[in-house]
Amino acid sequence: MKIRAFDISVLTVPLVLVASACLAQDDFPSRPIDVITHASPGGGTDATARAMVAGAREALDVNMAVVPRTGGGGVVAMNYVNNRPRDGHTVLAITPTHLFAIARGQGPLAIEDLVAVARATDDPLVVMVRADSPVQSLGDLIELGRERSIKWGTTQIGGVDHVAGAILAQVAETQLSVVPFSGGGEIVTNLMGRSIDAAGLNLTEALDQIQRGDFRALAVMSENRLPVIPDVPTTVELGYDVVYSTVRGFLVLAGTPEDRIDILEAGMLEAMRQEGYQNYLAGAGLDPSGVAGREVWAAQLQRLYDDARQAMIDLGIIDPD
Repeated sequence: MKIRAFDISVLTVPLVLVASACLAQDDFPSRPIDVITHASPGGGTDATARAMVAGAREALDVNMAVVPRTGGGGVVAMNYVNNRPRDGHTVLAITPTHLFAIARGQGPLAIEDLVAVARATDDPLVVMVRADSPVQSLGDLIELGRERSIKWGTTQIGGVDHVAGAILAQVAETQLSVVPFSGGGEIVTNLMGRSIDAAGLNLTEALDQIQRGDFRALAVMSENRLPVIPDVPTTVELGYDVVYSTVRGFLVLAGTPEDRIDILEAGMLEAMRQEGYQNYLAGAGLDPSGVAGREVWAAQLQRLYDDARQAMIDLGIIDPD
């Protein structure tokens, strides 16, 4: 059901204020909503956005479309959203990739421009090798890196999977060489094809390969084991306090009317509580507790940004102010 904003009646005000008042009086949403992603179709972010949109169309009583704007580690998507009206009809699907780009000073946005709407998933990175690899454990991988540099597949230089691998190598005092690809699907293909030794992949990107026996999961980069792969230890329990995940969620830009953000939050949360979205989470091996409202999501966005910036300072990717 659409919600009509508070009516304002004014006669003698500047024309710009009259226009703003007329906008506020419109039903919201009054036209289709675009959800902008930075990833190619078929990846974890794309799949999450489409699963949310399937329920949100009904919850918000409006047509919604997932619109990929790929390239630049999220910068192309952020540029696109920044050039759209800040009226709630354009939503950005965000991951730590965008926050790493912002921390590097790339793109048009600062952390203050991001306004959280709802969190959709918390998808930990899993360190993986091929099933036929001689590497049987995380300890074996670390020892391999002390003999020669590990070829580590990532989605991009300076992204979360790059930094996660680099921090793990730093903590474990081993060697790692980053091999960048365009997305998780390409990493899967190259790991299968023996072009790389290992990768930090999201569970949503490689669960099928784990379950089929194509990949061997060595460790989950989280504090707690994942129920869907309960025999795989965490980096923390193995003695490496390296915790990274691809947290996915939705936001708008600062300046979007607060009442519209509230409507978007309510609609998205309703959509993600529905059976279809819950089945998507279960099929991907993800915990339903990853869904959260804007207050929780906003606090996490700030923490993720702060952690990303500090990690890149530690690795020498960016200089401290």
